[in-house]
Amino acid sequence: MALLVPWAAGTLLIGLDGRRRSVMWLAVAALTATLAGLLAVAARVLPATAPPGAGHVVTGGWPAGVGIVLRADALGLSFALLAILVLLVVVATEAAAGSTSRTFPGLVLLLAAGLTGLFLTGDVFTFYVFFELSMTASYALTSFGNRPRQLRAALVFAAVNLFGSFVFLIAVAGTYRVTGALAMSQVADRIGEVDQNAALLIAVGFFVAFSVKLGLFPFHYWLPTVYTSASPGVAAILSGAVANIGAYGLLRLGGEVFTAQARFASTALVLLGIASILYGAVLAIARGDAAEMLAYSAIGQVGYVLVALGIGGPLGFTAAVLYSIVNGLNKTLLFLVTGLRGMLVAAAFAVGAFSVAGVPPAAGFIGKLTMFQAGVAAGSPALVVLLVLGSTLSLIYLFQVYQRDFWCENTTAGAAPATPLAGRLVVGALAAVVLAAGIWPEPLLALSQDAATVLVGGRR
Repeated sequence: MALLVPWAAGTLLIGLDGRRRSVMWLAVAALTATLAGLLAVAARVLPATAPPGAGHVVTGGWPAGVGIVLRADALGLSFALLAILVLLVVVATEAAAGSTSRTFPGLVLLLAAGLTGLFLTGDVFTFYVFFELSMTASYALTSFGNRPRQLRAALVFAAVNLFGSFVFLIAVAGTYRVTGALAMSQVADRIGEVDQNAALLIAVGFFVAFSVKLGLFPFHYWLPTVYTSASPGVAAILSGAVANIGAYGLLRLGGEVFTAQARFASTALVLLGIASILYGAVLAIARGDAAEMLAYSAIGQVGYVLVALGIGGPLGFTAAVLYSIVNGLNKTLLFLVTGLRGMLVAAAFAVGAFSVAGVPPAAGFIGKLTMFQAGVAAGSPALVVLLVLGSTLSLIYLFQVYQRDFWCENTTAGAAPATPLAGRLVVGALAAVVLAAGIWPEPLLALSQDAATVLVGGRR
């Protein structure tokens, strides 16, 4: 159901006029049904009493090794639930305001199908197929608005992702060449028996492909142009849902398949993550526009995920998963707020800003706290200091934007009328979710720990 609903609904709605409110609300209903389906799967496969293999299925009744392997575990479900929640919030906001694009709801549902399949597949090649579906839908969404600036951004996005897809496909081909398998579990079992230089080269290929998608320094060159040119809703989708393809890919393949190669490169991963944190934060401080600031902030925030991946182990992987989820919620909230006005919107921005900076009681505090714990466990005081510095810089650039856009009396936000109430209520609800996740973090922590257990060889 979680795969069938968005695929069938997207195929239907892509031919309807998305400018009609009824079509937009049909997309909201389809995404709600998809989210409910994923929650039902999670309720069946995540409990400790679930039988082994409860989340594994081969489509079409084909034998293993022939049919497409789908695997629902804590790691994949975490990212799938986040992606569908982000898409649901964005489509609900667009439905409240009124979409100006015929194809927007259909494209979002096709993107939902691609992302859900990508996060739930257990096969490297099928991962690539769903990756391409997601990228195609994302490219079309990037041009949403059809203004020259957005069309240029779509061209940049397409060119960069063609490069990433090319590198990804070469890495997939190399994986099959050296292991004779495409199922992730089989690749993980066989990769230790192949020539380690070849395995390292393949792992580097996957790392480059996912880093381009994630926007890590120094693979970030496309991200500011695309995020600042796209509409707020599309930027929220790209940063809150699509970018997590990179985080998930690095965790799934680096933490579960190419484990020896990840350990070998752990110091380099931490250094690249720190460089991304500081680079993004410094450039964000220098930006005067909210969208530009958020674009460079996105570069810095994903650096925390790479640092946690470099630390590794149960604590490092837990921090990486938790921070990816919280960061996706934060960026979705903040990018949506840039297109809205009103007192409730200003309060929602403040919640998102505190969460990014790691100020309690927002969810970002739990994410940053877990990162600091991982840094302490790594035995590196310098790493902890740099993480604190990154959080401090985050608070500075977000306060600058809040002061300019929501505080000063003569800003555009203060002079412009408030946007439709329904749109403000949607972002207010998302801000409430971010607060609730910080006040009651146990479910999110438990899910992140289960995901880390998957990566370190646990049952789930």
